[in-house]
Amino acid sequence: MSDVYAVRRARLRDRCAAAGNPAALVSRPANVRYLAGGAPPGAVLLLGPYDNDTLLCPRTPGHEGPEGIDERLRLTAVPISGDPAVAAAGILTPSSAGSLAVEEHHLTVARHRAVGAVAPGLRLTDLGYAVEQQRIVKDETEIACLRIAAEIADHALGELLESILVGRTERHLALELERRLVDHGADGPAFPTVVATGPHSGRPGHRPSDRRVEEGDFLSVGLGADYRGYRCLIGRTFVIGTSPADWQIELYELVFAAQRAGREGLVPGAGYRDVDRATRHPLEAAGHGEGLAARTGHGVGLEIDEDPQLAPAAMGKLDACVPVTVGPGVHLPGRGGVRIDDTLVVRPEADGGPELLTITTKELLAL
Repeated sequence: MSDVYAVRRARLRDRCAAAGNPAALVSRPANVRYLAGGAPPGAVLLLGPYDNDTLLCPRTPGHEGPEGIDERLRLTAVPISGDPAVAAAGILTPSSAGSLAVEEHHLTVARHRAVGAVAPGLRLTDLGYAVEQQRIVKDETEIACLRIAAEIADHALGELLESILVGRTERHLALELERRLVDHGADGPAFPTVVATGPHSGRPGHRPSDRRVEEGDFLSVGLGADYRGYRCLIGRTFVIGTSPADWQIELYELVFAAQRAGREGLVPGAGYRDVDRATRHPLEAAGHGEGLAARTGHGVGLEIDEDPQLAPAAMGKLDACVPVTVGPGVHLPGRGGVRIDDTLVVRPEADGGPELLTITTKELLAL
């Protein structure tokens, strides 16, 4: 893997050099991990000129050193009271690097000022979202981690569906799902697990409450596993205890059709907003356009919410090997609703089309 990280850093270095920046300071944790193989708390990565790259970490008493880091990197421990970003800038001199590109979207104003103060001869420029853009297309090793994360989430959800649900609280079910994720090999949940019942169902980002599951409820679940830093998302909706009512069947079939249209649009070269349009069109045509979320999907990887964004105004086109979610939903105030989310990898038709990572059935089950 050392070669992989070295190639990633070389690509970023070439981009910085083309912009006139011989050095770059990467501070956003997911970006540090992508380029270094790991991101100890508080660590920053300094890409120096002439392949002179250094990972600076706070010195932790009794800790021998970070694990999983690319062995080609120089490691520097910074006193616990110090700031690794400031220490990184202090390594450079105006003669070795006239300018330093920093992640202004991550550094606070105070840290930015401190970096500039310790190296007054350096010109600070904005690295922008260069690393995030580089992370969009995944290699097969990254996709393999996402595939395992999805398998873990599928297993956890499948086991929950075999248990007794009526009478249990949303909060209890969410905690059980997160425990099952870890039991099956996850490092933890990819994001706070969503369990929404009855009138809460179908509401995006619902925080589990003490409401208990009742007969006839819609039950919406959204969860994901974190496996070796890579995160997936699956969302499903079920009916509790009885056969679904007519309105539940109608609403579920509508959201399922919208989700299928979005999945089928995941081909290399498809516009981000075109996939979003295909997903939301059936819902808008049925009169649910006003309450729809601002987007119908997004990228995943080292973070659960990455580019690309599948949204009406999003610019850009999909590439192969880009993992994304497709997750439309409709919430009817006071009644509940439906959400269906999958994680997929964009693949050309010659390779079988989009690869579905989350495979738990999307049939409307009565549990």
